[in-house]
Amino acid sequence: MSSPPSDPFYKRILLKLSGEALMGDHQYGIDPAIATRIAQDVAEIQSLGVQTAIVIGGGNIFRGLAASARGMDRSTADYMGMLATVMNALALQDALEQQGVLTRVLSAIEMRAVAEPFIRRRAIRHLEKGRVVVFAAGTGNPYFTTDTAAALRAMEIKAEVILKATKVDGIYTADPVTHPDATRYEHISYLQVLQDRLQVMDATAISLCMDNRLPIVVFNLKVPGHIRRVVMGEAVGTTVTA
Repeated sequence: MSSPPSDPFYKRILLKLSGEALMGDHQYGIDPAIATRIAQDVAEIQSLGVQTAIVIGGGNIFRGLAASARGMDRSTADYMGMLATVMNALALQDALEQQGVLTRVLSAIEMRAVAEPFIRRRAIRHLEKGRVVVFAAGTGNPYFTTDTAAALRAMEIKAEVILKATKVDGIYTADPVTHPDATRYEHISYLQVLQDRLQVMDATAISLCMDNRLPIVVFNLKVPGHIRRVVMGEAVGTTVTA
């Protein structure tokens, strides 16, 4: 029997977290226990020498799309959603630093009192120095989701993979909650995700990854140690490639 590899399979990753991931079992807001567990998982891969960037959503605090559906101006609603991601980024930064992990929050909307402005080269330099970089405020533009922000930032920092953390253990042929007979894909192409309208990331994000051949690994965040397994190259969740 061969021994497991000791070197990470991926050296630089972008972890995409939904805002809802921070809620835990609550209906709203941030569960400090969940933030701590995510921080512990990230600290574990940092100790392996993996350079880690994170993009986090804001859905646990405010959903721009839902607000615009109720009559609010879409741009205004999206900006409010971006501000929610900054709050989540600061909470995650605090949790990471309590684990002894140096962390920098870079915001696409300038707010110097709480975060550094997003500058691509600065972000890469932080990663090279072993700091976790949390990208906040999406792309800084309305009409773009945090999924698209994750794809964009991953290209900009030359990440080798996007780790899309979800509540399920991969991509299924149908929603496994409503369709118990749904089966999980181990590998799937970008094109099939788009054609079958599988709710992995939005179409803009998937297209961006497809154009730049950036793999996406969809996995269950609730299982401790999953992030480490993915970066070590173990078969976890579903991998989306060309």
